Amino acid sequence: MDLELKIEPSQKEPKIIIVADHLSAEVHQLMRILSEISDHGGALGESPIIAGFQGEVLELLEWKNICRIYASGGKVFAVTEKGEYVLRFRLYELEDRMDRRCFVRISNSEIINLKKVKSFDLSFRGTICVEFKDGSVTYVSRRYVSKIKRVLGI
Repeated sequence: MDLELKIEPSQKEPKIIIVADHLSAEVHQLMRILSEISDHGGALGESPIIAGFQGEVLELLEWKNICRIYASGGKVFAVTEKGEYVLRFRLYELEDRMDRRCFVRISNSEIINLKKVKSFDLSFRGTICVEFKDGSVTYVSRRYVSKIKRVLGI
């Protein structure tokens, strides 16, 4: 593996670019390591990242850009303004890694980013409707309603 460092005075934060001819096990392992370093406040700074896949294309996702994370059909997906990405983690693993001030579980299969929420509609009996700033909607499961109310201070 080649390693190259380029000092660029105009670059305000470190930027890592991985160039490869295909997504090998070595590249995947490198992405996982970099993501873990960043998520745990490592040398990469304040903007934690996680690897997300759209088909064979891997993109680095910043936690702050993720609206919601959900599990469906045995896979875990992250939704951002740019689209939907497959993650190679389980929900409980992601929950342990994310900022609990911003992310909250709303069901057994979904976690939302509170900073991406436009409103909570409490008029539904036994549940809460969550509307995101992008217009999409999801629902808090009955089991998690009291937890969400506690988080929101209501």
